Amino acid sequence: MSTLPQGKDASDVPTHVAIIMDGNGRWAKAKGLPRTVGHRQGAEVVRTVVQTAADMGVDYLTLYGFSSDNWKRPPSEVRDLMELLRFYLRSEIAYLHKNGVRLRVIGDRDRLDSDIVGLIEQAEQSTAGNRGLNLVIAISYSGRGEIIDAAQGLAEEVAAGHLQPDQVNEASFAHHLYTADIPDPDLLIRTSGEQRISNFLLWQCAYTEFVFVDTLWPDFSAQDFEDSVREYQRRERRFGTAGA
Repeated sequence: MSTLPQGKDASDVPTHVAIIMDGNGRWAKAKGLPRTVGHRQGAEVVRTVVQTAADMGVDYLTLYGFSSDNWKRPPSEVRDLMELLRFYLRSEIAYLHKNGVRLRVIGDRDRLDSDIVGLIEQAEQSTAGNRGLNLVIAISYSGRGEIIDAAQGLAEEVAAGHLQPDQVNEASFAHHLYTADIPDPDLLIRTSGEQRISNFLLWQCAYTEFVFVDTLWPDFSAQDFEDSVREYQRRERRFGTAGA
């Protein structure tokens, strides 16, 4: 069971943690293994991180599972990733449900095979009543694409006369995002040493604290997650105001 850092209480724990799970391919290459092995090992780490986040009192955990740009990867790798997604959706839902986790998926489902969309819908419906950790997985996701979708939704409301142009503001815009009922991330973690957010939650991360770790995702542990939260807790969040 994970515990809070010494001297901290539940109010210090980030409400929403987002993670860019990076480094599966490099992990596999370093071991002389196919990239698919790295992806499979990375999927195993997800359960550990979900459990650790729940134990620490995190309410929302968003994982960047597959970006819209990942469709450009070799077809064989994309097929393997989709098979891994199918396996995860079939094998992990019982575990998530048993532990009170609610699963949601954000992204462009039009590019996914119909059976995967069906598995996603079934998983969301079966866990919808759970009141524990909210697990959000971004699949076929683009931050810019999400912003465009939101802008189009607002434009349609204005064109239909349901919204006046001067009523377009941050709140009305955010209402059209995939994450409309999800708080913005307090903390974003990226593994593998890369220091960029790669088109992930661009609108939502306006005031998010970033923690970049060198560990490759398949080696990311509960301790690494806790250390990232500790780093977050050392930060002073100002939201544009002057410091103390």
